[in-house]
This record gives sequence, C-alpha cells and structure tokens, in this order.
Amino acid sequence: MKRSESREHIFKMVFGLEFNTADEMPQQLELYFDQLEEAKEKDREYIQKKAQAVAEHREEIDKLINEHTTGWKTTRMNKVDLTILRLAVYEMKWDDDVPVSVAINEAVELAKRFGGDESPSFINGVLARIAD
Repeated sequence: MKRSESREHIFKMVFGLEFNTADEMPQQLELYFDQLEEAKEKDREYIQKKAQAVAEHREEIDKLINEHTTGWKTTRMNKVDLTILRLAVYEMKWDDDVPVSVAINEAVELAKRFGGDESPSFINGVLARIAD
C-alpha cells in the first residue's frame, strides 16, 4: 500500500475520533479494517499505530494549531480541515519518517479530495506558519 493511500486511511480513522468515544474506537477500528481486505497486516499496523499517535498528541497538536491561526480556533474549524491539520501537524512535529514538505503537500492533497473549495489554501497557510 502506498504511503498516500495509508495516510488517507489514517485521516479517516482520526476523523472518526470526532464521533466516537475512546471506548468505542477499538470496535470502530476493527469494523474499518474489515472493509480493507487488500491491506496487509503491516499496513494495518502502520495505519492503526499512526492514528493512535495522532490521538495521543491531540491536545498538543490543537495547541499548536490554535497558536498559528487567527480567528479560526480548532473549536470553530470544520471537522475535515481540523482532521487534516491534526494529521499533518503530527507528521511535521513527531514523525521523523515524514519530511515537513511532504506532510504539507499530502495535507493539501487530502484537502483537495475531502475538503471544501477554500480548504487547500487554508490548510497550506496554517501548516506554513507552523513550519516556520
């Protein structure tokens, strides 16, 4: 499975955190993985590990996002943009395997695919400020 494909699955799992309690997540992950028949065990482990890491750093990630946005706190952002930002910020700050430029580019691609018309430029702007 390509990294960008794995990232899309991680995005979907992190998005699910907005709608499920921590107790519900193991069952939700299992249901999600049941749909991913083509995913190898190492892909599943990578996706799950990274989604959990984003969830564990959520407070720190949201703090960084809030420090680098004006008039758009995490509580006001749409959930798709917020999820994309959370994943990208995690990759930029805590994932040594992902270069900052790749994290930003991949986030913009996710925004084009899942966000609104303004999402790609919004995501790019916030992440550029965090990267500085």
